[in-house]
Amino acid sequence: IWWAWMNFTWFASAFDTDDVPYRLKVLVQMVGLLIIAAGVKRAFEADDFRVVTIGYAVMRVGLIAQWLRAARIGSHRPTALRYAIGLAIVQVGWISLAFGGWPGALIVWCILAVAELAVPVFAERAAPTPWHAGHIAERYGLLTIIVIGESVLAGIIAIQTAFDSGHLEAGLIVGIAGIPVILFAMWWLYFLQPSLFGSSNNRLGWVWSYGHFFIFGAIAAVGAALAVNVDFLLHTAHMSGAAAGLVLAIPVAVYLVCLWLAAMAATKRASMEFPVAIGLCVAAAYLPGTVGIIAVILAGLTAYRVKLSQTPRAEWPAKGVKRLISSFCRGSACLGSPLHSGRRQATPLPQPAADGG
Repeated sequence: IWWAWMNFTWFASAFDTDDVPYRLKVLVQMVGLLIIAAGVKRAFEADDFRVVTIGYAVMRVGLIAQWLRAARIGSHRPTALRYAIGLAIVQVGWISLAFGGWPGALIVWCILAVAELAVPVFAERAAPTPWHAGHIAERYGLLTIIVIGESVLAGIIAIQTAFDSGHLEAGLIVGIAGIPVILFAMWWLYFLQPSLFGSSNNRLGWVWSYGHFFIFGAIAAVGAALAVNVDFLLHTAHMSGAAAGLVLAIPVAVYLVCLWLAAMAATKRASMEFPVAIGLCVAAAYLPGTVGIIAVILAGLTAYRVKLSQTPRAEWPAKGVKRLISSFCRGSACLGSPLHSGRRQATPLPQPAADGG
């Protein structure tokens, strides 16, 4: 899902003309996503990934069609054809793996996964495609919000389970109170990061783009970890306190490591508050009340980062919060310079011929 979304996002930043042919190809990709959703239960319960594979291939067919259309632009033809051919070859591999019953399926899967990740690198060597920094930053910020929203849902279900149990002990109440604090702090910390796109630096773009896999994965893991810790506090999870704590502390630490590296890349300064917070979160896994302690650590880190920031959106306390939320809702200034629509700088795609070609 992340990979298909990322490829679509970068294509849209370069060639989004938002006309009828473009939207119809987006519809194809949406249909593929629905097919994937329909196959998830079968994949996890019966290890049958055929429906998911078909859905993924349908999504990629829509993107291949987009790249073939972009290939009609002379200056981008070599790159677009590399994308289209590379994606098509890999999809043949996925379909063969799902329906062919190959021996050593795990090894073949790893090879195909590497091939998928390598397609953009291979294609962009022909000639880099254009992209708009503000548009990319906005799209990644929006997906971050969506993933945090999924973790919020997991937290809500965990809280509901706690209330339904009828046994609201002190430790459980602290854990419940810590859930929204952790998720809110993760959201705020992300949007306090300075933009990594001061210029259209392709190498920085690659690192930032691929590196978000770990940010998205960590956020999703935190949502699941919060549910596990509530189960532990309800005495329905058969694990030790340290194990339950590490289930939460590790994804939080991974998330903070990613933000720390992003901050250093953008500011060229070693921010020591992040490693301190990371160490404290890992240590908290071995203490009672892990959820509450990590909530306090993240709240303190957020407060420090807001105070440390020199930009008007982080003025302390009330005015900065208002400006931060306002700019966040506009989907722009939280990630750097004010956003200009990605479509304004995107390369227009060729229009279909009058005969429908």
